[in-house]
Amino acid sequence: MMRLNSIFKTDTRPSEITPKKVLESRRSWMKYGALSLAGIALPARSEDAVKEKKSPLSFDKQKSKYSTNEEKSSYSDITSYNNFYEFGTGKEDPAQYAHQLNTDGWTVEVVGEVLKPRIFDVDQMMSLAPLEERIYRLRCVEAWSMVIPWLGLPLSKILNEVQPTGNARFVEFVSLHDPEQMPGQRRPSLDWPYTEGLRIDEAMNPLTLLTMGLYGELLPNQNGAPVRLVVPWKYGFKSSKSIVTIRLTEHQPRTSWNHSNPSEYGFYSNVNPNVSHPRWSQRKERRIGEFFKRDTELFNGYSEWVSGMYGGMDLSAHF
Repeated sequence: MMRLNSIFKTDTRPSEITPKKVLESRRSWMKYGALSLAGIALPARSEDAVKEKKSPLSFDKQKSKYSTNEEKSSYSDITSYNNFYEFGTGKEDPAQYAHQLNTDGWTVEVVGEVLKPRIFDVDQMMSLAPLEERIYRLRCVEAWSMVIPWLGLPLSKILNEVQPTGNARFVEFVSLHDPEQMPGQRRPSLDWPYTEGLRIDEAMNPLTLLTMGLYGELLPNQNGAPVRLVVPWKYGFKSSKSIVTIRLTEHQPRTSWNHSNPSEYGFYSNVNPNVSHPRWSQRKERRIGEFFKRDTELFNGYSEWVSGMYGGMDLSAHF
């Protein structure tokens, strides 16, 4: 559910938009987005099609106060170099195989320690607040990073709708498990389905974004369509893709990478240059498209908004 004057340049006021009009706007977005995304459904080696991609949408790209002013990574890099093990462990596998994923009729159930459990479709989630474009850094544990113009709404908007109980201390995210559509799940590289989790205050932090798009158009499949999480102060694997369930819990949920290798992947996984991965340092990172490395910033440069959540914690022990 998009605000029409956010996607197309019109004089329509948000108060004048009915659910039917919002639905029609999203259908138009999907129609034109599908045309512009057609090249992405090709093998990753067909990079010319990605580089020549032109979006027909006239999206009014206004930065939120949380956006970085750094140069954005190219659309080609963002959509052809991905971690998405459901489609394979290679960085180019998602762009090659993710076109198999059918996102029509997608829903996300929000359950657990809530007063009003609910199943949302994508349109309903989009209707809860105007979608914002936020230019966020994404830092991966392998010491590479990008700057991506995400499009979404604060996760807190969804959580407020279901009214967490006093027992809700954590939020678990469960991704789609469908080996027919996701060939990477046919191999035991992880214990499927992919699960991640945040503490409730992390989930409610205004930086935490439930994301439906990037570069002003629908989220490509290889980037986690149709709904993914973006938690910009944490390593990229914390930002769950293709989410089907959000569950509020009293106890810390088991998460995929922490379960697979707890000595290397902690529950918090905050970007911290002072905590090395056992197999490499995290002090430096290489921005995709750049030759020289740069210093890694604590909390990926978002300390102003998140450091208060970790007061008194030993960030080396709680990595």
